[in-house]
Amino acid sequence: MPASRQPAGRHERAQLEASGLTRADVAVRERNPQEALRHFRELLDRQQLEESLVSRQHSPRQELVESLVARQQAVEVTRKVARLHPADIAFVLEGLPLEQRSRLWHLVPPELDGAVLLEASDAVRESLIADMDRGEIIDAAKRLDSDDIADLVPHLPSDLVPELLNALSRKDRDQVQSVLSFPERSVGALMDFDMVTVREDNRIEVILRYLRRRGRLPHNTNKLMVVDEAGLLTGVLFFESLLIHDTERLVREVMDADPVYFRTDDDAHDAALAFERYGLVAAPVVNAHRQLVGRLTVDAVMEQVVESAQQDMLSQVGLTGDEDLFANIWQSARNRWPWLAINLMTAFVASRVIGVFEDSIEKIVALAALMPIVASIGGNTGNQAVALTIRGLALDQIDGRNARYLVLKELGVSLANGALWGSIMGAATWLLYGQALLGLVMAAAMVLNMLLAALVGISIPLGLGALGRDPAMGSSILLTFVTDAGGFFIFLGLASLVLAV
Repeated sequence: MPASRQPAGRHERAQLEASGLTRADVAVRERNPQEALRHFRELLDRQQLEESLVSRQHSPRQELVESLVARQQAVEVTRKVARLHPADIAFVLEGLPLEQRSRLWHLVPPELDGAVLLEASDAVRESLIADMDRGEIIDAAKRLDSDDIADLVPHLPSDLVPELLNALSRKDRDQVQSVLSFPERSVGALMDFDMVTVREDNRIEVILRYLRRRGRLPHNTNKLMVVDEAGLLTGVLFFESLLIHDTERLVREVMDADPVYFRTDDDAHDAALAFERYGLVAAPVVNAHRQLVGRLTVDAVMEQVVESAQQDMLSQVGLTGDEDLFANIWQSARNRWPWLAINLMTAFVASRVIGVFEDSIEKIVALAALMPIVASIGGNTGNQAVALTIRGLALDQIDGRNARYLVLKELGVSLANGALWGSIMGAATWLLYGQALLGLVMAAAMVLNMLLAALVGISIPLGLGALGRDPAMGSSILLTFVTDAGGFFIFLGLASLVLAV
């Protein structure tokens, strides 16, 4: 980390505050959104307290006093929030209860509204848009680049989209509609149009003069896109080549004629893997005719990767979408209903498995104490298999040719681990309860349930992937059901047979 971006130490922070800077100012300098969130929470709480105290006072000019206090507070908050990066503003808004979030949102400078909406999570963005009128939404969107507008459009009220598109220039409108025409997780949906193109028949001297006149380069630009007269991509020109070669040489002589590029219909996940593999900062995007239509940048790819990882994490526990931590109770409860209902049914099935062996449990009470261990070790084994399988699918390392090997390998690992830890737990059971046969049942049940968990842990993601569904969707819930019900059945069933209870 460069020294200029390192967080200040306690002594340095004290010096900054002593120089007249507030905690929020220090947080801005340090790029510390957590500190900024804490400060704005305290600031809004203090302002609410001040408003409450003023409202209790009775004076001839009560309304004027309240108006002045409110104006002073608004100016203070607006000044501080304007110094934050849009991503940090979004972070602060996501960490505030709905009432305080609405209050702070109305004090965000209008020129930052669109950028903040893009940075906010889906659920919080929905609440922010609901707090804006139509004019504010259109004004915020018009300040964005066309590719960013396309990212925002799916989250806007459907009846507002035509009005927004009509408010854009023809060029921006065409670009927005172009991005919207591509599938959600395709390269075309992630590309942007802000790039520098040059002709292959120009001299380096001409390119350098053009760049000086242009004055500004798009973010994440480490190369120029080279095209021919028909707009076909012929290569890329790295800035290094501009600096080290003679200015009289032609672009085609020093460019990379075999660059990494993507087509608009390529999968965004595959593009992310390519960015990681080749260390890309930006890459050209072409259509089916190899005409250059845009570029893909590392920040767009990273945003897609982070979003997919968050969705996978939520999917494993059955949450199908982002959830606002401070949303109302009804909305949050409704978001969790579907998989809770499935979980309830699976838990009922597991309880019925136990009910079948009630007589055995009554005769040997130790069975009730031991069976959760069998289910737990199976759940852990299955979760490991699920995680590895989902990762393999995400990296495209698993297909029909090696899936069988993966299954056999995981079964072998589970057999080895089951034999080791089953023997240890079997011996411990024998020592605790003085029954060798009970220890044998415990060891065998652990081995069998770990084998079952490994098989199911691989099969769930592979099956969901084969059906075209998210491999992580509900995997944790389904796995828990199988390892619980299967573990109880295996352990209690073996106990009934071996111990003759």
